Amino acid sequence: MMDFAAAKGPKLTLDEGSVLDIGACIVDGNNLAPGRAIPDDGDPRIDHSLEGFLFTCGPDHIRHPQPMSGAFEGKRYPLHGSFSSHPAKILWTRFEDDNAECRADIDIVTAERRTARLERHWRIDGTTGEVSLMDRVVNTSVEAMPVFLMYHMNVGAKWFDGGVRLSGQMLENGGFPWTFGEELGGLFCVPATAKGEDWSEVCLGPIAAIGGKSLRVRFGTDTLPFLQVWRNQRAPAHILGIEPVSHRLASRGELEEAGEFNILQPGEARSFALNFAFA
Repeated sequence: MMDFAAAKGPKLTLDEGSVLDIGACIVDGNNLAPGRAIPDDGDPRIDHSLEGFLFTCGPDHIRHPQPMSGAFEGKRYPLHGSFSSHPAKILWTRFEDDNAECRADIDIVTAERRTARLERHWRIDGTTGEVSLMDRVVNTSVEAMPVFLMYHMNVGAKWFDGGVRLSGQMLENGGFPWTFGEELGGLFCVPATAKGEDWSEVCLGPIAAIGGKSLRVRFGTDTLPFLQVWRNQRAPAHILGIEPVSHRLASRGELEEAGEFNILQPGEARSFALNFAFA
């Protein structure tokens, strides 16, 4: 893990062994990542990633495993796709003028033995404390391929009290308590924003354990047009996830039949943007 922090904002660790995702996220001395308070889905890659504050799902598949077809019939796409556990090649890091930046490339081999490259750029603004992530997924194979992406921002719910709420224009009535759904968990996926708007924002808070601050998440809706949120309080899990995502909650077959795959030709790329801050 690589320490990554600026003059202001959260103190992060970045996982060079797994897509340069975020491990620890320390705010006011408290690590908001869930750690071992997570469900076990039987995949050690995801078990490791889920412990951290943010992991990246894709590029060949998102969500839970589904059957593959054609030459791979009888196999299944891996849980949350193939990104996790691919190591990052750090190109440069900078800690200048109170800001922090890191640029890395991650070469991916997908479940269908195609190749892709994730070009990743992290930045923390030392004045505002906002964390910015710019990602570019490039199809480096010789075949066209559909590309999916979901950011899993996982927060340990042990830090929440009854006053913590989710809020955002995409939510019913503009927001509701974090304990939505059934007693021990819940899941929903909604369009992230009104048509024509380039960015969407969702907030979680106030969180008393970090001085009443709220987590504010902004993401570009041109390539992340949906927001998925889930929570799980089935022991030992105690976690809430905020998940900007490229596709609605549906099977691969349904998405393909509806013409909703995002196809990249060889050499083509697709960009994704996510920002977050505590205020």
